[in-house]
Amino acid sequence: MNVPLLDLQAQYSGIKKELEKALLEVARSGRYILGPQVQELEADIAEYCDAKHAVGVSSGTDALLLALMALDVGPGDWVITSPYSFFATAGAIARLGARPVFVDIDAKTYNIDPVALNQWFEDHAEDAGKVKAIIPVHLYGQCADMTPILETAAARGIAVVEDAAQALGARYPGADGLKPAGSMGDIGTYSFFPSKNLGGLGDGGMVATNNDTLAEKMAHLRNHGMNPKYHHSMIGGNFRLDALQAAVLTVKLPNLNDWNRARQDNASYYDVHLDKVGMVTPHIAYAREYHIYNQYVIAVPERRDDLREYLTAAQIGSEVYYPVPFHVQPCFAYLGYKAGDFPNSEYAAAHTIALPVYPEMSTPMQDYVIDTLKSFYK
Repeated sequence: MNVPLLDLQAQYSGIKKELEKALLEVARSGRYILGPQVQELEADIAEYCDAKHAVGVSSGTDALLLALMALDVGPGDWVITSPYSFFATAGAIARLGARPVFVDIDAKTYNIDPVALNQWFEDHAEDAGKVKAIIPVHLYGQCADMTPILETAAARGIAVVEDAAQALGARYPGADGLKPAGSMGDIGTYSFFPSKNLGGLGDGGMVATNNDTLAEKMAHLRNHGMNPKYHHSMIGGNFRLDALQAAVLTVKLPNLNDWNRARQDNASYYDVHLDKVGMVTPHIAYAREYHIYNQYVIAVPERRDDLREYLTAAQIGSEVYYPVPFHVQPCFAYLGYKAGDFPNSEYAAAHTIALPVYPEMSTPMQDYVIDTLKSFYK
């Protein structure tokens, strides 16, 4: 049996008619950059994420970059984030000339550890004033523990940018009720890369905020800082979302909750049948229905790479997210970190592997994955 890590053709076949109709309408419209399709998607995403404003952008990476630009992050500023994430999280900081500062992850959730974050400020009181922003990452579809993170930031007047690239639809049980991922900080950023739970037919992203001033500023910055046309009060970039991607995502969005529930069901099935097999299944920090499982990531105590080879030989897709933490990436050597500085991140990088969990997986396909895993450990 062939079980890919993700099957986008299966998703496409389920919405083919509506999707192709929307694409044809854009093709015939002659409006390909921004325009009514983008405005419609922005309104839909703002409502879905419980935000006043949403601004469509060209990718999740550009969403992070735009958010930091809107906060005037630049040379001399420090931005704290996790060393265990997709490269864009730290790359956006460095591209603006700011300094990425890393805080280790929680060993169970793989999200930034709020206790370690608070400890960093206690240990680096002389540098605390340099910190312009904190970027918690909602990794694999589960929210970071936002209440203490927001308290730490608020006590010091520091902005919070939520990297919710993998978490559109995830929720966090805060003191004042459930909050969608990306709605709690100053700005939330999202990715519509095809592998995301809500993915386009190419790159795309979104920023969301409840701050009117930031929303207006980001809308101008995404279009070279232009307002009105050919007048530039600030320097922005070409971060515009195209109409084709917006049309695709508008068709897909009404299906997102059902797709997320299917992922949750698949994750639950794995959890039950992989219990005591020899691996650690994903930790549920709050409740399963709040986790959208962009990835189903297990931790194995040893022979991770052997396991991946075994799965590949059995025609089962898998992936390692992420094998090299930021603090030991060659491009960040100038920061002065070394191996051993962030043990939880390093353990996750060396011992985790993602299994297929996409919504269209059949029970026989999951059973095949489970039986193959059991066979490896047997």
